[in-house]
Amino acid sequence: MPLASKMQLSCTLTTKPQVLNSGFTLRKAILSLPPQFLLLGAVISISVWLAAIASNFLLLAIPLLLITGYLAVVDVKTLFFLLLSCIPLSTEVVFSNGFGTDIPTEPIMVGLMGIYLLQTLKYPSTLGNSFLRHPITLLLLLHLGWIAITTITSDQLIVSIKYLLAKTWYVVVFYFMASYFIQTDKDIRRFFWWILIPLLSTMIVVNLRHAAYGFSFEDIYRVLSPFYRNHVAYACIMAVFFPFIAASVYWFWERSRLRNLLLIISIFFLIAIYFSYTRAAYVALLLAGLSYWMVYWRLTKWVILFAVGSLFIGISYLASENRYLEYAPDFERTITHTEFDDLISATYKLEDISTMERVYRWVGGVFMVQEKPWMGFGPGNFYDFYKSYTVNRFRTYVSNNPEQSGIHNYYLMVAVEQGIIGLIWFILLCAAVLWIGEKRLPPYKIGKR
Repeated sequence: MPLASKMQLSCTLTTKPQVLNSGFTLRKAILSLPPQFLLLGAVISISVWLAAIASNFLLLAIPLLLITGYLAVVDVKTLFFLLLSCIPLSTEVVFSNGFGTDIPTEPIMVGLMGIYLLQTLKYPSTLGNSFLRHPITLLLLLHLGWIAITTITSDQLIVSIKYLLAKTWYVVVFYFMASYFIQTDKDIRRFFWWILIPLLSTMIVVNLRHAAYGFSFEDIYRVLSPFYRNHVAYACIMAVFFPFIAASVYWFWERSRLRNLLLIISIFFLIAIYFSYTRAAYVALLLAGLSYWMVYWRLTKWVILFAVGSLFIGISYLASENRYLEYAPDFERTITHTEFDDLISATYKLEDISTMERVYRWVGGVFMVQEKPWMGFGPGNFYDFYKSYTVNRFRTYVSNNPEQSGIHNYYLMVAVEQGIIGLIWFILLCAAVLWIGEKRLPPYKIGKR
């Protein structure tokens, strides 16, 4: 900075401010703001008043729509990060015609996909040949292409087309667009903070509500609205994001304020995950910890082979002589539990209604794969067909499935809806991500600044 500028800045900082003493100066400062900020402030104020008067809080979405439209024109990258920050804040909305979507994330995704496709058509070189030829990109496109093929042969074409469209904008935005906007360390840190702050906000709200019920297992369902559909979605987003927090601690020097803050946040995450009472999240965190050593010792390839082999042996054993029937639950004893300790105990005794209802659907899913092994029933079609393939001996009190939930096993769902070929493509994609990621990250750099 030039010496004259430094002296002018020093005088400015040491001079007694006069802004508060002059209404004219304050008015002049306000009028000096860009017109778009003044317009946005006016729209927000009017929207708040209208929402309060009409008791319709959907009117508060008007400023968000204006911000989204403005950013779509002048700063698409910020709009992309705004989408990331909306993920923990989004809520599922089901309309009268049965169509459901996540607000505001999915509308923003659709808009971003349109912007990205137009930009790519105009400047095709932005994709990059090396990126398009990357094994993960090729496998992802093959996976998406196979979904399109099984959509054509689907038993319910309209349902599968909706599934394909949703899958497409997820892939375009969170893979292709993300690869363009998240490239540097600065982008990764921006990604981290834009998700952490809103996610942490929802967790604080949920846990304050839950504390009012004494962190009761039975009352976890009451405190999640409007952010999360159920405690599984709540726990999973925390479990998925926790490794990022664990890694971010090493971005800062020891005893620094931000590092201490992140350590406190990581402890809060663990406490919140525990009080979500979600067994899948507990197992996921345990496996995440073990995966550190899997990558460190370069065991990814062998772990994948072991997992696939164990799965094949297990299925063969259960299918031989119908041994799976030996694990059918006692209908009268398989009930809903109101205490978490009872739920854990019932789980390993095969008396938990949630676990055994999953088995009920898995058995049905296996028979569906046998019915249509190569092309499947079509993307998104599990719910409409599975009940006729289930075995009554595994039926539970909640088998009517009024929530229309799925099979609770993504790999089996892919086999049911996209056939064994689709499952092979998906497993290859997952294996490639893990194996290539291991090769690109030398063990000695794990956890380092």
